[in-house]
Amino acid sequence: MLLPLLFATGLFAGTVDAIAGGGGLISLPILLSIGMPPHLAFGTNKLQGTIGTLVATFNYYRHGLISIKKIYHGVIFGLVGSILGAVLAQVVSSGMLRDIIPVLLFIILIYTVCFPKLGHNDEKPKISEFWFYLLFGFALAFYDGFFGPGTGSLWVFALTFFLGYNLIKATAYTKVFNLNSSFVATICFALGGNIDYRYALCMAVGQIVGGRLGAHLAITRGARLIRPLFLYVVSLTIATLIYKSYANSVFFIYLTEQFSFTSLILVAVVILISALFIYLRLGRRQKSGLP
Repeated sequence: MLLPLLFATGLFAGTVDAIAGGGGLISLPILLSIGMPPHLAFGTNKLQGTIGTLVATFNYYRHGLISIKKIYHGVIFGLVGSILGAVLAQVVSSGMLRDIIPVLLFIILIYTVCFPKLGHNDEKPKISEFWFYLLFGFALAFYDGFFGPGTGSLWVFALTFFLGYNLIKATAYTKVFNLNSSFVATICFALGGNIDYRYALCMAVGQIVGGRLGAHLAITRGARLIRPLFLYVVSLTIATLIYKSYANSVFFIYLTEQFSFTSLILVAVVILISALFIYLRLGRRQKSGLP
């Protein structure tokens, strides 16, 4: 029963990740819940997620949503940033980032809610693409290598806000930069022997299907699908980071004693599926002109 569960996890995580990022928030807890040691779970999760990101990136590229000429500066500086971040993560505490990032993501969440048209159409850029990719290509890749959670959400928001990309285009380019830093991290985990290849490849099969499906849904449904999923992923990331910061508090200890961690994850997944179903139903009703 374990391998079908991991396949289904890879399928669902890959679909969500291709649309709005945050697939690791679904797959990593499942790996930890089956008793896998943290370092092995991180490496296994990174390999299967990287394969899903590669598939999603290829599908976005195949549909003409990615221009290599525009992003090669970001890719180069991203490699430097992710390597430097991964090295510093071994010797410097990430506690400060754990406290700052939830606040930053909460600001992004509120801004996105207050401006519902953000990312629906291309807008005039606030900064040149060269300087954007030079600065953010390094900074966000460094953050991804050093700490990681919420990187995809930060990329999507930065691309829509600073470069004026629509959400489909921003999501496509985000996959490229996620793939860049994830590839570096996967190599590091592989060299350290921290990947369970049997589980990773089982989940990767699901990721391949999910990556194709998610990219197709994002391209065909656009901002109507990406925006609510983006808001959900940002909210889930904030909750996850807060949990990690205060996991030893009396409240969280009581909560985890009453409900298993796997149960909490399953509840979050059910809420996500329900929210998507309601959103798509409302979208169909509005499109057909029904009250």
